[in-house]
Formats: sequence, structure tokens, C-alpha cells
Amino acid sequence: MTSSPHYIPQSDPPLPPWENLPTMYDLPSDNPEEPGLPDDFHFLQPLLLYLTFQPINWNPELVYSAADLNLYYDLQHPLWYKRPDWFGVVGVGKLYKGEDLRLSYVTWQEPANPFVVVELLSPGTEDEDLGTRRESAADKPPSKWEVYERILRIPYYVVFSRYTNELRAFQLVGGHYEPMNLTDGYLLMPEIDLSLGLWQGSFRDIERLWLRWFTLAGELIPVPTEEAAAATERAIIAEQEATEAKQETAQAKRKAEQLAERLRQLGVNPDELDELL
Repeated sequence: MTSSPHYIPQSDPPLPPWENLPTMYDLPSDNPEEPGLPDDFHFLQPLLLYLTFQPINWNPELVYSAADLNLYYDLQHPLWYKRPDWFGVVGVGKLYKGEDLRLSYVTWQEPANPFVVVELLSPGTEDEDLGTRRESAADKPPSKWEVYERILRIPYYVVFSRYTNELRAFQLVGGHYEPMNLTDGYLLMPEIDLSLGLWQGSFRDIERLWLRWFTLAGELIPVPTEEAAAATERAIIAEQEATEAKQETAQAKRKAEQLAERLRQLGVNPDELDELL
């Protein structure tokens, strides 16, 4: 006796796949080998940080930042790496040895370690990102927190959650990370004349709360499109002001001509008045 195959019951007529199959909210978006959420936010948020990381007191040619790039840190274990969501470095050229785009950031081949690292919290990485995971065994790679704090000694470590919009930051003090306090809503980094803060606005046509760079005074560091838009707005305002000035001059000239004509009608020569004045 043969058993009949098991069929999944269908509606009549069958539902379309976008109603019947799992959605993006039902399916995993992380790699079990490397926990994380490689979603749109993990592309756009680092991009905004990349575009606005412009330390005012540094030559732009010696400012480097990267997103989702392997960061190799241990001479004794050269294959061990971390992959920060975003990090910034000062004192390092944009090209490796001035010649090539980087495939990875290998700290023992670079003149400086990262100055600031930003991690975007994901359910699969929260414990490691916040340093709540227990220390690793001697033969296992250390956590991100251990690498950033003890090995690379990165001055600033920032963690941002898109789910709660909570911003947490830590500064290296005496070899250990200490929580940073916000100053008027900003994380101040005077060494590079910049601050980091949250901004409600539209980036790439997406309106939400974003993490981005500001000046120490809290002024936005514009992305190229914003800078172009601001330049266009300034040009329009300047043109409007010039037009208004021309109109005012023309109006004053007309009034002067009307007054002169009225004086002539009264038998007064306006040119003689000018000589007397």
C-alpha cells in the first residue's frame, strides 16, 4: 500500500506569494557564522557617518573612515579580526600606502589605530557590543569591547540602537572605557573639533532619527547634496536681494524724476536746487 503525498492545503483560488509566503520580517537576515543584521539601515547609517566625518583641524587627505571592513588587530593571531559597522581614523591617507584602495584595515601596517568606532546594535551582537559577554578563552578571539578597549585602545567607542534610538558612548580613560555624558545632546570630541549626535531628518529620502557628525558648536556637517542645496539656496537669496536692490534703485530714481517734474511745474529749476545744496 502506498501512501498518498502530503499536500499543503491551498485556498481556492491560491493566494499570491506576497500574501502566502514569509515576509522579510519573518525570515532571518543574519549569517549564523557572523551575527548581525545586514539590512538597509546598516548600509545607510554608516554612509551618513562616512559623508559627515570631516574633522575641521585635519587635512582631508589624512582622514579615513570605513564601514563593514575587516579590522585586523593581533600580531600573535594575524587571522583574527573584527568588523565594525563604522570607524574613523585621523593621520592616515585615504589609500593604502598612497597607492591602493584598502581590502582590510591591518593595524600593524598602518600608522594609526582607529580614533572612533561606531557599532549599530543588533539582537545578535548586543552582548558583545556592550561588553556584557564574558571574556573569551585564551585560544578564542576576544570580544569587540576587549579589542577596542585593551588591544587597540581606541579613544571613543559609540553604540547606537535603531530600535530604541538610544545613544551610548565610552571614552578611554586610564586604559578603561568610561561612560560619556551628552553635552546639550552631543558627544564632544575636541581632539578633532567634532561632536556626534542624533538628527531628525531625511537622508536618501528616508525620514528618521539618524546619527551624524556636527561641529563642536552643534552645527551640521553637511553631506555633498545638502551642501549643494545650501549653495543653491544662497545663490537664489543673493539673486533675490540683487533684484530687490535694483527695484529699490529704480523706484528711487522714478520718485526723484517725478519730484523734479513737479518742481518744474511750480517754476522751480531742480538743477539750481542741487547747486544751492
